[in-house]
Amino acid sequence: MNVASTENVIHQRTLQGTVVSDTMQKTRVVAITRLKKHARYQKFFKVTTRYKAHDEENQYHIGDVVQITQTRPLSRDKRWIITALIGKETASTITHDNDNQETTEA
Repeated sequence: MNVASTENVIHQRTLQGTVVSDTMQKTRVVAITRLKKHARYQKFFKVTTRYKAHDEENQYHIGDVVQITQTRPLSRDKRWIITALIGKETASTITHDNDNQETTEA
């Protein structure tokens, strides 16, 4: 096995997130949400990080779950490209307090 061939392997970071903005041309803002444990209280909380990712054909829109891969700097803020569409984000069901209360007629 050649040692030189294994040294050239580049491990690129890949993340999965949701497109939250598509107003810019060829750029999408992807939000990555992860759970983090509090150092003192040992409770988990959500941390959301937003990355600007390159989208050459403007084919991804708000609500799409995509996979992004780290690449060379494309602009001042863009260091990621969208590589795959995972699916659509499902709409969460919103329940209102008025729907759950029973009405009493006197």
